[in-house]
Amino acid sequence: MTVPSGTDDRSAAFVDHLTGFVDELRRRGIDVGPSELIDAGRATEVLGLGDRSDFREGLACTLLDDVNHRTVFDAVFDLWFPAGARAAADVADTPRDAEGAVDIEAVRERLAELLADDDAAGDGRLAASVSLIVDELGSYQSTRGQAFSTYQALSRINPQTLIARIAAAMAAGSGGDGTDARYRRAAAGRVAGLRADVEAETRRRMAETRGRDQVAEYAVPALPENIRFLSAGAREQAELRRTVAPLARLLASKMEIRRRRSHRGAVDVRRTLRASMTTGGVPIDLIRRKPRPGRPDLVVLCDVSGSVSGFSQFTLQLVYALRQQFAKVRVFAFVDTVDEVTDYFDQSAGNDDFGASMAAMLHRARLITRDGHSDYGHALQGFADDHLDALSRRGALLILGDARNNYHDPRFAALTRLVDRSRHAYWLNPEEARLWDSGDSIAEQYAQIITMFEARNAAQLGRVIADLLPV
Repeated sequence: MTVPSGTDDRSAAFVDHLTGFVDELRRRGIDVGPSELIDAGRATEVLGLGDRSDFREGLACTLLDDVNHRTVFDAVFDLWFPAGARAAADVADTPRDAEGAVDIEAVRERLAELLADDDAAGDGRLAASVSLIVDELGSYQSTRGQAFSTYQALSRINPQTLIARIAAAMAAGSGGDGTDARYRRAAAGRVAGLRADVEAETRRRMAETRGRDQVAEYAVPALPENIRFLSAGAREQAELRRTVAPLARLLASKMEIRRRRSHRGAVDVRRTLRASMTTGGVPIDLIRRKPRPGRPDLVVLCDVSGSVSGFSQFTLQLVYALRQQFAKVRVFAFVDTVDEVTDYFDQSAGNDDFGASMAAMLHRARLITRDGHSDYGHALQGFADDHLDALSRRGALLILGDARNNYHDPRFAALTRLVDRSRHAYWLNPEEARLWDSGDSIAEQYAQIITMFEARNAAQLGRVIADLLPV
């Protein structure tokens, strides 16, 4: 990282560069105001640029107000303030086999020793090995010239298999047992750090070769709240789950404010007219009835088939985080047959094992009695026939699903019965609106009966729930 010398020109150039970095964070969806940018400049004056790690933490402390945005911040930081070129390993010292190729097993042995050594990171030996991995194992020739691949480098090293060796080496230094969970956790953490170092070095090399803007298109992940439910992998779903608690707190405060504002009570006409006698019969002061606030009921009917199970699990977890805002929450799930599953989630509402409750529900509840494909019509008809008493004029119905009915009978009359029975009824669809009614989707037809909203990611879902759920 280039350190400005203190001259006016270089200081101005650094300020422009810092401002560009902040603009890039804003383009990625991170809210950074002018005051935060000023604080970042002041933090830089105090910390200086001599230690890149301190500089990174100083910017993170002043520019971020959501810890879930840290992954995006770090990726953008690495592109705008890249580390200097890592010390290259001595070519003559690179372990090779008889044919001159890199000896993978020897490299893995060296990595295990370095990762177990607390001093290896500080003296540059680990950095040199990371440089070797990217140079020798992650490099390949693409149609546009030399390129580097984190996946290629790590797949050949397979660092996950080094955990046992690292743990044993760490334990040997203190006379312990390498199978001890403490050492294995520490070893796993160092392997994760190695992965991060290889990813960062690969991004740096690619940015040098292709340019920062092009690398940013694929190297910077989406904010957790902007990850699409239907395309999220296991790692992205873990990021999504970390957004549930802060999102629930925000929504709860918004709903409480709405409740306070809406519970003013209706105008008491009789008392208002009596009071108007003092003003010649003109009702200047409106007298309202004393409000009788009550929390509404909420019924959730959700498709838990494979295509939308991630969306349903996230939404259910969010709803349960908000359960104190409702008098009662009842959950009904279906694939092709509907069943009440409230008990499964009531048991996990106070802990972090929501995924286990979802798995237990999928395994034990009576959700499939036909062909195992989503059948909204059969589920809606079953709910109308067996569970209609769960709905009331003082509560809300929330349906979750993509409305892809696999060409079964849609049973529009059953959905109409549910909507008529509820005070509020909404449908949240995780697909883009432009895809509704494509293929086997009948979303637009259902939307003529019930108000349907697009909820592709956590940000959209939060806005919809905050605006729609009754208070």
